[in-house]
Parts: sequence; structure tokens; C-alpha cells
Amino acid sequence: MATTSDTPGGQTDAPGGAAGAPLAGKAVLVTGAARRVGAAVARTLHGAGASVLLHYRSSAQEAASLELELNTLRPGSALSAACDLLDVAGLPQLVARATTAFGRLDVLVNNASSFYPTPVGEIGERDWDDLIGTNLKAPLFLAQAAAAALGDSRGLILNLADIHGMRPLRRHPVYSVAKAGLIMLTRSLARELAPQVRVNAVAPGPVLWPAGGLDGELQRKIIERTALKRSGSPQDVARACLFFATGAPFVTGQVLAVDGGRSIGW
Repeated sequence: MATTSDTPGGQTDAPGGAAGAPLAGKAVLVTGAARRVGAAVARTLHGAGASVLLHYRSSAQEAASLELELNTLRPGSALSAACDLLDVAGLPQLVARATTAFGRLDVLVNNASSFYPTPVGEIGERDWDDLIGTNLKAPLFLAQAAAAALGDSRGLILNLADIHGMRPLRRHPVYSVAKAGLIMLTRSLARELAPQVRVNAVAPGPVLWPAGGLDGELQRKIIERTALKRSGSPQDVARACLFFATGAPFVTGQVLAVDGGRSIGW
């Protein structure tokens, strides 16, 4: 990116782009933004000055609550929108909600994801369609739908991958394959959309246990195999996203592991 005014997080030229609000005047779309990591990312980018479209599928109450929270902090800066990301035909309308509401789109965060075990011998076609669909197919087609708007703003796509896209997670072969595909999609789109759009990925490790819980002994083993000997938090992922959006104008096609060293202490 040649000019700071065209780069999300440019240092000097963006309207209202003071040091405390490097994303002022920018617009962000976060998928799966109502809860967990997605909500942390949305709050963090909003806190840096961005206006945020909060995508959700079924978490309407949580999305409405977060929308109210952000608009209370800065009126007119957040909007929630429901969409089934597996309905490819509806994805351009989701992008249009952002550009209509905020006049532009600068950052797309592909966060929404399905996660559950699929042991070999028990894998069904529905599992494949869901896990590949949410973790790989939807990010591809949403990126395609957003490419023109992001090109106009010389923007950024951020994919939330997983360290298990590089090292498979036992009993989760379909999920691992999907995240591996997302990592390759990140690198492929970085080539396809350059020089107008940067594309990067954040690959979390043990930052948040699965919604259904995880056996305490297994949690202990995972932490023991993590170099920093502790779990992280959604905010650790959100800070990495903020880095790519505000402090990495010459970085594209890269995957940043946010895993406390889990991937080096396997």
C-alpha cells in the first residue's frame, strides 16, 4: 500500500485518524460477531475507531446487545445483520448492508466457524458440508463478494484460521482439513487481490475452550504442551487482528499463530 490514507490503520491521513483511533472513518464487517472471539474482535476494532457490521446467524439477542453497547459508546457506529453464510446467494447482500450503512468497507473478518469432532467411521456428508462450508466455502465467497468494495478502500481481509490447520487435531479431521484450506485460501487470495487488498490470517491456539466444554484433564494436557504454560483469551486474538488492521500495511499472505507456543511444543 503506497499511501497511509488508503490503508486501514494508516498513521496520518485518514479522516479522524488520530493516534487513539487509527481506524476512525473505516468500516469493518465481522462474521460470527455476536459472541466469543468474534465479539472480542468487534469490540477491539470498534475501540480503535471503526464502524462495525456485526454478522450473526442465530444469536440475535447477543448481537442486539452488542450493537446497543457499541452504539452507546459511539452513536451510529454499529449495526447487526442476520445471514446464513452457507447461502452463497445472500452474501453480496451482507456486504451491501455494510457499504450502505457506512459508505465503504475497509476490513472483512471471516470469523464465523463450526467446530465439533468427526471421528473417522462416523463422518457424514452433512458434517463435511457444514464444517467445510462455514470454515472455507463461506470465507471464499464472502471475500469474492467484498473484493470490489475492499479494492476501492485498499482494504484488508482477515481470516480466523487455527493452528490445527497446520497440525491436525485428533478426532477432528474434517475441521482440520477445512482450516488447512482456509490457510491456503489466505495465501491464494493475497496473490489474487494484490495490490489493492491485503489478505492475512490469525491462527489461534488454546485461547477459548469449546462452547460445550472440555474435560479438565485434557485441558491440563493441552496447557502443559503449550510453551507459555497457560491458555490465552479472545482478546489475544483481537489484538492480533488490530495489528493487521493498523500496524501491518506491508504484510500480506501471512498466518500469525496466537497460541502461546502450542505449535512449537507439540
